[in-house]
Amino acid sequence: MATDKRKVLLVGGAGYVGSVMTGHLLGKGWSVRCLDQLIYKNESCAWPYLINPQYEFMRGDVRDPRIVTQALKDVDDVVILAGLVGDPITSKFPDESHAINRAGIGSLIDTLRNHPVDRLIFVSTCSNYGLVEEDTAVDENYPLAPLSLYAKHKVEMEQKILSLKGKVGFHPTVLRFATAFGLSSRMRFDLTVNEFVRELHLGNELLVFDPKTWRPYCHVSDFSRAVEQVLGAPTDKVAFEVFNVGCEENNFTKLMVVEEILKHIPRSKVTYQERGADPRNYRVNFEKIRRVLNFTPEVSVPQGVNEILAALRQGLFDHVEEQRHFFGNYEIFLPAPHVSDLKRAI
Repeated sequence: MATDKRKVLLVGGAGYVGSVMTGHLLGKGWSVRCLDQLIYKNESCAWPYLINPQYEFMRGDVRDPRIVTQALKDVDDVVILAGLVGDPITSKFPDESHAINRAGIGSLIDTLRNHPVDRLIFVSTCSNYGLVEEDTAVDENYPLAPLSLYAKHKVEMEQKILSLKGKVGFHPTVLRFATAFGLSSRMRFDLTVNEFVRELHLGNELLVFDPKTWRPYCHVSDFSRAVEQVLGAPTDKVAFEVFNVGCEENNFTKLMVVEEILKHIPRSKVTYQERGADPRNYRVNFEKIRRVLNFTPEVSVPQGVNEILAALRQGLFDHVEEQRHFFGNYEIFLPAPHVSDLKRAI
């Protein structure tokens, strides 16, 4: 597939994953339009690309049909990254989560019916598998058991998309991302690998809940590669398919992540505690994406630890506490409703 004449809309393209994906796709010859509301005051994530004639930034709300219609004009493919991402932020802001992750994304999917787009990629999460008791690596057919509002909305949107088979002209794919790690211009230190490295680098005591629980991990750059491969794959291989994104080698327990960091910072203080607030436990099978798309992540968890630690040691993240809203999904900054919107609502 030639990319020099194709334009992709990244919905949420200025976020932790999206800002990395933007650079990757631009580098591969795509034109990129980014639609982002910048709810984490992450304007700076768009700045590096504004000089690129193949890049266009639109600030707007996915819940606004006028903005969505404008953003979809003349695009070939759509990648949905947007939303309140993660269990803590959706628990803290449940109303906004319903409005954005459920109603807003659902409305966007409905709007696509009226636009001649080719591919739709919906970024979902391996959190959908919930608590897996048995010692098994779950594949895409494993029953979903979402525990959080975040995962429940992801499952609902997956079902909405997959139910459209035979009813729409576009070709959707659902990608269940593993837990992200690695450097980004919208760096997050509220994700397991990133957080653990920073805390131990700072010499803080690290409290780890449920250290033997499993999670799959994947580097942000590998997510970008996966999306690129789906966009370029033959339609019959990816249309209405679900793929776990990651690799078995990056299935780690929290204890294993800590042990990897301790190789670099051996005299660290770590405390372990059972029965934390997050009971999720799942190892994931990634055979399908490897077999169908020949996709294998390039960055391992140990390499990611090295990468993050090197950046911290060079003082590249010395102001995290002063800008916590930027370096983690702790708070959101939504604009006040416009007067005309309030009048329509009354």
